[in-house]
Amino acid sequence: MNSPQGSPVNVRLPQPPDVGGLAGVAAALLDKDPTLWGKAAEAEAAKRLAWIDLPDTSEQLVPRLRELHERLVAAGLDHVVLAGMGGSSLAPEVITRTAGVELTILDTTDPHQVGAALRDRLDRTVVVVASKSGGTVETDSHRRAYEGAFRAAGLTDAEIAQRIVVVTDPGSPLEAAANEAGYEVVLADPDVGGRYSALSAFGLVPSALAGADVERLLADARVLRGYLASDEDNPGLELGAALGEGARQGMDKLAIADGGSGIVGFGDWAEQLIAESTGKDGRGLLPVVVESPAAPGFAVVTSDTQRVLLGQGDSPGAGSVSGSLGAQLLLWEFATAVAGRVIDINPFDQPNVAESKENTAKILAEAGDGPLPTGDPAVTDGAVEVYGDPTLLDGAADLAGAVQRLLGAVPESGYLAVMAYLDRHGESAISGVRPSLARRLGGRATSFGWGPRFLHSTGQFHKGGPQVGVFLQVTGAVTDDVDVPGRPYTFGRLQLAQALGDLRAIGKRGRPALRLHLRDRAAGVQQLLSACEDAT
Repeated sequence: MNSPQGSPVNVRLPQPPDVGGLAGVAAALLDKDPTLWGKAAEAEAAKRLAWIDLPDTSEQLVPRLRELHERLVAAGLDHVVLAGMGGSSLAPEVITRTAGVELTILDTTDPHQVGAALRDRLDRTVVVVASKSGGTVETDSHRRAYEGAFRAAGLTDAEIAQRIVVVTDPGSPLEAAANEAGYEVVLADPDVGGRYSALSAFGLVPSALAGADVERLLADARVLRGYLASDEDNPGLELGAALGEGARQGMDKLAIADGGSGIVGFGDWAEQLIAESTGKDGRGLLPVVVESPAAPGFAVVTSDTQRVLLGQGDSPGAGSVSGSLGAQLLLWEFATAVAGRVIDINPFDQPNVAESKENTAKILAEAGDGPLPTGDPAVTDGAVEVYGDPTLLDGAADLAGAVQRLLGAVPESGYLAVMAYLDRHGESAISGVRPSLARRLGGRATSFGWGPRFLHSTGQFHKGGPQVGVFLQVTGAVTDDVDVPGRPYTFGRLQLAQALGDLRAIGKRGRPALRLHLRDRAAGVQQLLSACEDAT
């Protein structure tokens, strides 16, 4: 389809989807009808549909955010750090990167990355602490670390209060703590789920404080909403139908590549939205963010499009979605909700996300002050230790052999997920393993995620989606750890516990997995890149 004339987005699909069975769904969704996804989902959906109204309701935030931005800049606080995870960080990242304004995103527990952020322009820093529940362990740790750093720099409690802005839901423990400390608090709509919160306070507060034009973002979304009510020529309905029907027919991998849109990092935001919304009950769509329309891993049909969607399997096809960022944010949220109805899942819950969190807490509690239960490496090769089931390794004597054995475990209809618990800036080169492994897998889906960030994204799909995944986890030695004030663990210890906790959840499902531990991060990354490229 081509979107109707005047629409702020253009959706082109390989073949028009059948929307005959979706009559009335678009209008009902705009009316926030919670019965659209079945009886079992109704209670959850009833408190998760306010995102539909955000293009209007969020306008009331704009004057306050403009005044707050001006006040902070006048006080010399022009370096904005966002401490948030998942939906609290991914939307602000794409908004600010697309706008060309600086926002430091802290969605990691890697002590090297956290330490670098704490040392960066602390005298000019304002921290946005964003957590819907108010209890997100990563974000709580970031807040504590910055409070400690500000105090160590000689700031008084009153001065610290001027440097921290909190975004949370009403009644959360974070709201109570922030009010007691005198922090600026912006309350979000509690009837908006985290991954649908791009146009809420979670997306807008850090973006506006960094200098992005959030008013334009909302205006573009409002224009699109006028095209979303009809059963005919509705880009959101047709995109959602195509995604959902593709999943039903076995095309359950969705590659997202940018072809020159000017929207930066959109795939990472869409990845979380789609994976967490659809990956459950053994069904769903696995989004795979690839480097370009020519990236290996899928049969690519190129065109002069801005964004390419790629099918996988016997019926590869490509489509494109283009348009302004504000319109696309709403479009994909709408389409994902529609896809949930087609797949017959609840697109608003995330039943498996808590599992890895609970495992992390158990591992920390069980270990006490002692070492974490890493076990012994099966193979040590240079800077890399290999941990895994001996049956899977099947006598592999080095890193290259271990990688080869893991690739051999990926089923024809499955996928390989690379999960790197490292410094996203300092060890960014490791993302190069994705295209290398995708080439060797001959078209099978290969994804890459930074831990623990992906736990709030594709982590739901890994546990709740089709059980055809194979997993390569990478951890690294910590040379400069950072304390978490008021907690009995450091960032390095928390990060390793998160990695081990996720492996425990994967292992519970009997899925093949290896953990590679880099005894020397720089040398280990290069060694792994070589092994992924050259192993046979």
